[in-house]
Amino acid sequence: MKYALGPVLWYWPTETLQDFYQAAASSSAEIVYLGEAVCSKRRATKMADWMAMAKALAAAGKQVVLTSLALVQSPSELVELKRYVDNGEFLIEANDMGTVNMVAEAGLPFVAGHALNCYNAVTLRLLLKMGMVRWCMPVELSRDWLVNLLTQCETLGIRNRFEVEVLGYGHLPLAYSARCFTARAENRGKDDCQTCCSEHPLGRKLYSQEDQLVFVLNGIQTMSGYCYNLGNELISMQGRVDIVRLSPQGTETLTMVDAFRANETGKHPLSLQSHRQCNGYWRQVAGLELVS
Repeated sequence: MKYALGPVLWYWPTETLQDFYQAAASSSAEIVYLGEAVCSKRRATKMADWMAMAKALAAAGKQVVLTSLALVQSPSELVELKRYVDNGEFLIEANDMGTVNMVAEAGLPFVAGHALNCYNAVTLRLLLKMGMVRWCMPVELSRDWLVNLLTQCETLGIRNRFEVEVLGYGHLPLAYSARCFTARAENRGKDDCQTCCSEHPLGRKLYSQEDQLVFVLNGIQTMSGYCYNLGNELISMQGRVDIVRLSPQGTETLTMVDAFRANETGKHPLSLQSHRQCNGYWRQVAGLELVS
């Protein structure tokens, strides 16, 4: 089993990102995703910066994947996206069907990100024809759904033609919107947001009337309030999942990669009870639940 660091979903300063990926270069993760996946208004880190970090990670032996926006809304975003697709060196993660079409027209392989919401084998077969080499399962699906889907893939004769990746750690991206929830919470319009999400480096917490942390707002993303953690579910992934993705919450996520790897056989279980952690979706129960 391999481990991947997903793209940083928060709006961090360029210097913070550079420090994080410098540390990631010496981590045990085999795969590193990087790039802006949430909002095109987050422009502090330029393409040249991302490419420099990507090349440094590749030089350290990591497989680098450049991620793309999950919601492409304007011609200018398409122009910028084309620059990434034409980078000539690194694999692209497609989080939007427009990106899939662009990569397919260029005849390039791609990773199907979880934001594509691919739920069945027939859709995966179509994406394979377009160049997909890896599928990241939608975050709300369960182990049982994955088992059934892979059985469908066996029937279609495509099971061994792509890698399966599961998001196993981090706040789950549950929904995307053309509106910016973070800006709205501060009574600002999206066009005049002043990138206020930069003031919330780990998102803006949203509590219920019962004081339960239900969601985290991250720009146009609505994320799970609790941190998803499948560190104790790795045995159930054996033979089905090729790559486990950890979504960066800070440099401590690099240590979490080691904790996951150490517990692949269940000999070093992670302690989850004292934290706001959940694994409900994988167990096919309410997402906020933690099933031991």
